[in-house]
Amino acid sequence: MDSQQVMSEELFVSPQVVDDLTEIHGFNKTVKDVFSGTVGGVAQVLVGQPFDIIKVRLQTMPGNTTAWEAIADLVRYEGLRGFYKGTMAPLVGVGACVSCQFGVNEAMKRMFKDINRSRGRFENSLSLGQYYTCGFVSGSANAVLATPIEHVRIRMQLQKEALANAQYKSTLDCTGKLLKEGALMRGFSATLMRTSHGFGVYFLTYETLIGWQLSLGLRRDQISAWKACLFGAVSGACFWAMTYPFDVVKSVMQADKLKNPAYGTNVVQVARNIYKERGLRAFTKGFTPTMLRSLPVNGATFAAFEVTMRLLN
Repeated sequence: MDSQQVMSEELFVSPQVVDDLTEIHGFNKTVKDVFSGTVGGVAQVLVGQPFDIIKVRLQTMPGNTTAWEAIADLVRYEGLRGFYKGTMAPLVGVGACVSCQFGVNEAMKRMFKDINRSRGRFENSLSLGQYYTCGFVSGSANAVLATPIEHVRIRMQLQKEALANAQYKSTLDCTGKLLKEGALMRGFSATLMRTSHGFGVYFLTYETLIGWQLSLGLRRDQISAWKACLFGAVSGACFWAMTYPFDVVKSVMQADKLKNPAYGTNVVQVARNIYKERGLRAFTKGFTPTMLRSLPVNGATFAAFEVTMRLLN
């Protein structure tokens, strides 16, 4: 082997898929992926819920309400517990969503690894396009679960009355009433637009940063938890930077009246009416608390996922 070939192989250190760090395969591997994703999802909800309720209220309230005004209003009328209003639905559901997105992403990575091996390529290498595709498919699957969960959460978060006088008495009550109205999946198209492209960027960013560490000679399980946390935070920021207007449209659709919605019944109608009423600024309303939320939330999600995966090896 000549020196030029050695140098070229030293410069190419392919990102490892998580499966390369363990000999567990098949059903047991899927269970491990799902469980680790669930742990990441619980961490995501507990860290992010206070930020999320402010984001939703800013997205759906008319006028130029600021984040500080929304926070002050919530504390004044609902107390500190109001920051965790509507938490039960995401606590149960986001665990499922995150386990789905990580599980599908890992399965897609293994599939591409097998394809690359069959073509005689480097054993563990995935192209940037393949990483994006893994995230895109993951996000598309995630939208099916995320839509009803986020719809219920938004309905619960927007209630300012005491539960005794509120339209929805509990998460289960809200879910049942939305099902009865045939509206539980409202906002699916906007959610799909957000999650498919968003998770393509999300996982591509994370794996690129992991690949940078591997190029320094580390194994994936040697990358410290704080780095996984930092890389997750960066990935989450990229997700929202690329998809936020879709999230505004989704939130408005899910907060609108169930019968004869004021903003329309599809993404184009809703986007047009938001622009007509509030201008372009409406599509960035709540962006700052969302970005502040994305850093600790996604950092915690990836750190919890990676650490759990290693503990289960």
